[in-house]
Amino acid sequence: MKTLWKNAIDMPPVWLLVFLAAVWGQARAFNPANYSGSPSYFVGWFLILLGLGVATVSIAMFRRHKTTVIPKNVPTTMITSGPYRYSRNPIYLADAMILLGFIILKGSVLGLITLPIFMLVIQSRFIHGEEAGLAAEFPDQFKAFCGSTRRWI
Repeated sequence: MKTLWKNAIDMPPVWLLVFLAAVWGQARAFNPANYSGSPSYFVGWFLILLGLGVATVSIAMFRRHKTTVIPKNVPTTMITSGPYRYSRNPIYLADAMILLGFIILKGSVLGLITLPIFMLVIQSRFIHGEEAGLAAEFPDQFKAFCGSTRRWI
């Protein structure tokens, strides 16, 4: 039961929620101003919506190729089309866009430090293992993919 619980909470969306909550708490404590109507407010919402769109399209690619979107599961297909032409990890990139959009939306300059920390957590907890799995399952295809596509952007 303990392992099931640990696996359920050690998922990228949970990490994103933790970082969003940290930014929200920091902004509420140190920067309670309301930025609605300001240019940064619209930039923040644009990034959030763009991130949601990229994530949705990327997840749809997994469904279309009938492979797993669950981190640490063995993929049956390697996806290199759609958003994967531009980033090896477009869902994680989308998560980072959502976090950055929220930081901007909240006007949280201090919250900017959470973005690289979030990216490091995602990279160490998920990306390295996923890429190792892809390299083991699809050695030649993954090597070519890495040569032509950047990890983030």
